[in-house]
Amino acid sequence: MLKGIKQSIANNALKKEMLSSGRKRIPNKFNFNKIKTVGIIFDATNTEDYEIVKRYVVYLREHLKKVKVMGYFSTKEIPALTYSKLEYDFFSTKELNWMGKPNSIIIRNFINEEYDLLIDLNIHDHFPLKYIAALSKASFKVGKFDEAGMDIHDLMIDADGTKTVKYFLRQIDTYITMLNKEEPETK
Repeated sequence: MLKGIKQSIANNALKKEMLSSGRKRIPNKFNFNKIKTVGIIFDATNTEDYEIVKRYVVYLREHLKKVKVMGYFSTKEIPALTYSKLEYDFFSTKELNWMGKPNSIIIRNFINEEYDLLIDLNIHDHFPLKYIAALSKASFKVGKFDEAGMDIHDLMIDADGTKTVKYFLRQIDTYITMLNKEEPETK
C-alpha cells in the first residue's frame, strides 16, 4: 500500500514537471534516414536485454546514427563488469530520491540532450526510466503505451509486461519502417 501511495505521488509530481517543462508536441513527418542522434533508455538489470541493446546500438551505428544509451539497474549497485563507455551510461537505485526520481548529472545531461529520436525500452514500467522519457528534450519519442494516460511518447506501441525487449525492438522497427514509407506524389 505504501508503495502505491509513493507511486501515485511520484506520478503526480512528474505530470507537474512535464507541464512546466513546456515541451510542445509538434506533429512532424518522421524519417529514420534523416535522424542523426538517437537516445535509448532501458532496464539493464537483465544481461540478455543488455546484450540485445548492444547489438541494436551496433545496428544504429551501421546506419550512421550517433547513439547514447542510459541503462538502469534496479539494484543498489551497478555490477562490477558494467562500466560507462562513450555511448553508455548507467545508474542504479542509489541515484534515486525517495519518490524514485533519478538525481545525477549524467541523467540531467541525458534529459537535456536534444536527440532526434528517443527509444524508450521501459517495458516493465520502472518509474526512473519513465521520468527520463517524460522530461527528455528529444524531438520524437517512441515507447510503450502508458495505461496511466501520461502523454510521454509521440509513437506508442501496445505491449504488455510479458513481452521482451527483443520483441519490443522488432515492433519499433516495424512501425518506424511504416512511418518512413514515402507517399506517392499526386499529379
